[in-house]
Order: sequence, then structure tokens, then C-alpha cells
Amino acid sequence: MSEIAIIGAGAWGTSLAIVLGRKGTHRVRLWAHETEVCQAIQHKRINEQFLPGCLIPVGVTATNDLASALAGAQIVISVMPSQHCRGLFERMRPLIPPQALIASATKGLEEGSLERMTEVIAEVLHHDGPAPAIGALSGPSFAQEVARGDPTAVTIASSDPALARTLQTEFSDPNFRVYTNSDVIGVELGGALKNIVAIAAGICDGLGLGHNSVAALITRGLAEMTRLVTACGGRAETMAGLAGLGDLVLTCTGGLSRNRSVGVELGRGRKLPEILAGMHGMVAEGIFTTAAAVGLALARGVEMPITAQMHAILHQGKSPREAIHELMTRSGKSETGGGS
Repeated sequence: MSEIAIIGAGAWGTSLAIVLGRKGTHRVRLWAHETEVCQAIQHKRINEQFLPGCLIPVGVTATNDLASALAGAQIVISVMPSQHCRGLFERMRPLIPPQALIASATKGLEEGSLERMTEVIAEVLHHDGPAPAIGALSGPSFAQEVARGDPTAVTIASSDPALARTLQTEFSDPNFRVYTNSDVIGVELGGALKNIVAIAAGICDGLGLGHNSVAALITRGLAEMTRLVTACGGRAETMAGLAGLGDLVLTCTGGLSRNRSVGVELGRGRKLPEILAGMHGMVAEGIFTTAAAVGLALARGVEMPITAQMHAILHQGKSPREAIHELMTRSGKSETGGGS
């Protein structure tokens, strides 16, 4: 029986615990920052704060103690918000068993360093010796649908094929299909960057624009995501897969997308602090990722007009309607050229 630690009990971390717990072949320890989340899981088998209505299997134990969560863990799944990744792994470093396999399921970039989550984790763990092989789990996967058993396909990326195959086997069940991919850069950046385009898609909805606008945005958003991925060393074909187009379409069109929902409210005229105050601890990763993506694009010399306009809306108070107008009135480009 596999010993698995999941660090982060938000909606996505909890849904992964449900996937692993329902197989009956894993002992899963779910670490939560919030005491009330642990108590709700222990007494009611439900994460009332982040994933209400979804029953958590008895094979999943919730804890607030990192040492208890990590003791004897063969697999460690990191599902904390991106801006907490470094600090938590610094706390976890002496507690992670030496042979544990590590996978990140966080879809974001670290704002200050512009690093992907596997880069942050490797950097922290390298302090005590060679950095371990790390996987990245991504793809189109709303937590609520995964938890209730809707058929879902995701991808696990790692430079270590054995690690990828092991995680594929551990996670896969009839309702949760896992593919493998060696392009860690593409898989991680795809999962992070799509959240920015999803905010833009929500803004279109909030402004009362139609399907034409969203279709154009998704298509051109994919083009600029692909430009940055390839500039960073990832593969363009990854962006045509689950971690690219698949996740992008889901997040831009699905009503369960927190990033899209933030965009909808911005389009309706609400201010970001007010929107965030109403999210009750939920995280829309695209807000942080936008600033990091702008910095990464600048460092790599990549043009990302949609990302730039979202940054101006989120962090500089720009009018959403003005931003969309500027995107539509940019100088003419070739669709197959380098511009967006």
C-alpha cells in the first residue's frame, strides 16, 4: 500500500486526495493550513470550506502537522498556492523522506523569481544534496468534477521516465486517465499561462461580448502561450495537448473557473480588492502569474499583448474595455508570423 502525502487542502488538493483515496490501495495524508478544514474532514469527511458536498474516502487522513503528513511518504504531491511553495518546502526539507517521489500540481509561477514550481522545489531541496527528480501534474481538471468522478484526462511531466510512469500508475483509475510527457517546461508553463487568458475571457463575458470575442481570445492566447513556452525551451506540440489547449479551453469557458470568474467581475466594473475579498480564501493563480509572465516575456524578448493588457488591468487599474479596444486596434499582423 502506497504512502502518499498531499500538501495543500484547497479544492484541487482535496480532489486529488479523493482520487487517490477511492482506489483503496493508498494511505493518503492531506496536510491543511486551516485547522477548521482538518476538523471538518475528520468529523464529517467533507472539506466544507474549499470543496463542499464531496465525500472524502476513509483512506484519507487530514492533519495540520507537516511532520505527520510526510512521515514515511513514498510520494509527495505539492498543491499549495504558488506564492507559498518556497516557504513550505523550506519547512518540509528536513521532513521529506530521502527516496520520496515529488510532483507539483500547482499551476502558477513564483512572482519574484519568475520560476516554475518544479524549479522552486528543486532549488530548495538541492540545498541538502542533489535535487531529486520532480514531476508536474497538469491538464483540464476542475476539482469538483474530478471529485465526483467525471471522466478526466491529465498529464504528468518529468525528465525522469520512471518517475512519470510510477505516478501515472498511482493516479490512474477508470475516471482519471493520466498521460506522460517529458516536456516539464511546456506542461508547467501551459498550466500557469492559461489562467491569464481565462481572466481575459471572463472580462469579455463581463463586458457583454459574445462567442466570437472569446474564440479569438483563446486562439490568440494559445499563440502567445506557445511563443513563451518555446522561448523558454519547451515544445510547441505540448501546447496542442492537455496541458495547453485542453486546459485553456476548459478554464476560459467553464463556469467553475475561478480565474474566469475574476475576469467576469472585472468586466462588470468591480475592483480587484473587492473581488478577492469575496473569494473566502480561494486563490485565482492568474492574478499572481500575470506579473511573473510579463517579467518572463520581457526577459525572453517575447511579445505577449494579451498578458500585458491583463497586467495593466490587474495591477495598474486600466479599464477592461480600454484594454480590449487596444488589443483589437493593434497594427495588422500575419496570423502565422511572430506577432499576436
